[in-house]
Amino acid sequence: MAIFSVYVVNKAGGLIYQLDHYAPRADTEKTFSFPLDLVLRPHDERVVVAFGQRDGIRVGHAVLAINGAEVNGRFTADGKDVLEFLGNPANYPVSIRFGRHRLSSNEKLMLASMFHSLFAIGSQLSPEVGSSGIEMLETDTFKLHCFQTLTGIKFMVLADPRQTGIDTLLRKIYEIYSDFALKNPFYSLEMPIRCELFDQNLKLALEVAEKAGPFGPGS
Repeated sequence: MAIFSVYVVNKAGGLIYQLDHYAPRADTEKTFSFPLDLVLRPHDERVVVAFGQRDGIRVGHAVLAINGAEVNGRFTADGKDVLEFLGNPANYPVSIRFGRHRLSSNEKLMLASMFHSLFAIGSQLSPEVGSSGIEMLETDTFKLHCFQTLTGIKFMVLADPRQTGIDTLLRKIYEIYSDFALKNPFYSLEMPIRCELFDQNLKLALEVAEKAGPFGPGS
């Protein structure tokens, strides 16, 4: 079981903290000869597999590196178009690393803002007055858990569906936020959290939660 990431969103919907705690690696690197037996297409400023699966490479995986050098979206490390490079027989044999696309900082900001809006919509759609909004979203590979404080700060945890104790963890994160961010004289409300003690105690709490350890008094 694992906890994948933590997001903290302010009451205006801005992302003020994000931590990738555990990212499952599913990268696959293979050496190919010409012609490439996978169909690649540009998608959202990156090159992804549109057709053909083999040796752990799946549809939707992005091209992450070519000949050991990380690609930059749709371009190689030296600025060449990835599709044009892979369409030239002179560049073969070529080693390509495929895997799940890593979210950029801008994409994380956008997703946090989108969830903030969905949270508000969920609260408004409720047939009961005073709904708390979305507390959990579930997929086949992860669950998103959300805890909103009385001041509107949202703490979100993405975890393995089998991970237990997330409700307790969310409140522990709120406690850590109160102790090491709000009590920091250099921290301004609603602004990004940059505090080493907050980072250290948050990571410790995540490790305890992954081991299913309880958060008792004084923990």
